[in-house]
Order: sequence, then structure tokens, then C-alpha cells
Amino acid sequence: MPKPVFLTGVERTFPDDDIIVSKTDLKGRITYANQVFLQIADYTEQEVLGQPHSIIRHPAMPRCVFKLLWATIEAGQEIFAYVINRAKNGDHYWVYAHVTPSFDNAGRIIGYHSNRRVPDHKIVDDHIVPLYQALREEEARHQSRKDGMMAAEQMIFDVLARQGVAYDEFIATVGQERRRGYR
Repeated sequence: MPKPVFLTGVERTFPDDDIIVSKTDLKGRITYANQVFLQIADYTEQEVLGQPHSIIRHPAMPRCVFKLLWATIEAGQEIFAYVINRAKNGDHYWVYAHVTPSFDNAGRIIGYHSNRRVPDHKIVDDHIVPLYQALREEEARHQSRKDGMMAAEQMIFDVLARQGVAYDEFIATVGQERRRGYR
């Protein structure tokens, strides 16, 4: 059973022109975090280096979205995603993340790089929060965490199929006036 996570319910924000940057190794352990990351997450560099990036994972984030993210970057592709993170004190903050693999000179993936910006809060509130809530509810409906994650991932694929778009197009166009069907 996962250890309980303290949440304050307080949302942190950061300036629109700031970019949160972090890098990880192949296992997702933090190898670099810029000052914006450290400030918004309320950690010191010493506290995060070598730690799993999940140190900032918020429990409201559906596991299936991270499964999709990891599958994409491990396949050598970039991905964009809306993510809710948790600061050390339990506050939360939303980001629009762009995650890419980092390659060596021979073309092998040697780590991952993420730039995160302030998201459009109307998109987050109107589209992402309801979608993520539906995904988390589906994950929780199943006795097995793995089965729940797989069922919620299938929900994502069903939404994409109904709309006739790939995930990257869905994320790029979320909030545009077209019918969404999250259930």
C-alpha cells in the first residue's frame, strides 16, 4: 500500500515566461533541476538529485497517463501532456509538459528532458480535470491497480478513436470547440 501523501489543496503558480526544466536518467531519477523547478516544488537541489521524478507526483494524476508518457519517450518520441504536480509541502501546480528522450552520438537514449510551462487554466479546468477524474475513477474501480491502469488507458484510446485523432493531436487541440466524450 502506498504511503499517504499530504495535500494542502493550495495551488501554486509561476510566471508565464518561466520554464520548469528537469532531466532524468533512464530510470527516471533526477539528474538536473533548474531553479524554477526547485522554487515551485520547494526542494533544494540536494533533495532532488538522484531521486525519482515521481517525488513530485500528485495523487490526482492518473497512472495511465504516465504509462502512456513512458511508453512514448522510451520509444524515442516526444510527448506533450498536462500534469498536476505536488510541491514538497503538499501544495499543487499544473504544468503543460514537453518530454523528450535525450540521445547519445550513436542514437541511443541516455535519459529524458522535460520543459514545463504554465498551462491554459481554462483548458485544465474545463477539459483536463474532468478527463483525469474519469480516468482515476476507472483506475479505482478495479481491484488490481494494473487492471485499473489498463482499463483507464483503454478509455483514453476510446476517446481518441471516437474523435479520430492521435494523442498528440488531442493534446494540441484540447479546448477547441469540438465535442469531447470522456466517458
